[in-house]
Amino acid sequence: MAMVWIPSYFQNITGGIDRVAVSGKNVRQVIDNLEALYPGLKEVLLEDGNINPGISVFVDGELGYMELVEPVKEESEVHFLPAISGG
Repeated sequence: MAMVWIPSYFQNITGGIDRVAVSGKNVRQVIDNLEALYPGLKEVLLEDGNINPGISVFVDGELGYMELVEPVKEESEVHFLPAISGG
């Protein structure tokens, strides 16, 4: 199972859990399985069926440009981080 790192920003939903092993072949499946464990997490990660524009997804240290269909391997590390913006 992939290891999903939960930033402190979302730990109020996970009860303080900062990482969890979750199965899934892509980011969408990982999010669906996270939702089964921690109801309400999907609501903050997605907006209108897509990754929330305020969140960046990293799989194995790389920004997931394919968003929900980004492949996830059994040994992957997945990070959902608040997107950095500025100007």
